[in-house]
Amino acid sequence: MPAKGGVEELIERIRRFARERDWEKFHSPKNLAMALSVEVAEIVELFQWLTPEESADLPEEKRASLRQEIGDVLIYLLNLADHLGIDALEAAREKLEINARKYPVGLVKGQGKKYTEY
Repeated sequence: MPAKGGVEELIERIRRFARERDWEKFHSPKNLAMALSVEVAEIVELFQWLTPEESADLPEEKRASLRQEIGDVLIYLLNLADHLGIDALEAAREKLEINARKYPVGLVKGQGKKYTEY
């Protein structure tokens, strides 16, 4: 499903949301990183104690909660990147290139080891 609007539009909406509530003063990089880690933990909690099969086939109520938490994570991540002047999409593209070099297909295909273990 294609995204509605672009990342730039979403970042502007995040900025406006905080500005309208006078929350910008709370959005230091430290606070945003801490909030991001809390939201990621809420995603982890949804999967806690599930089997791999159960985690791949969540009931609709859990999927709805997961969707909300993924939204929170993305909002905090984009907000953090924006505050630090980092283009999150470009950072992801660069990291994919780095990972492609660290994990060449011919060496790692079908393996779950870290690059330092090869």
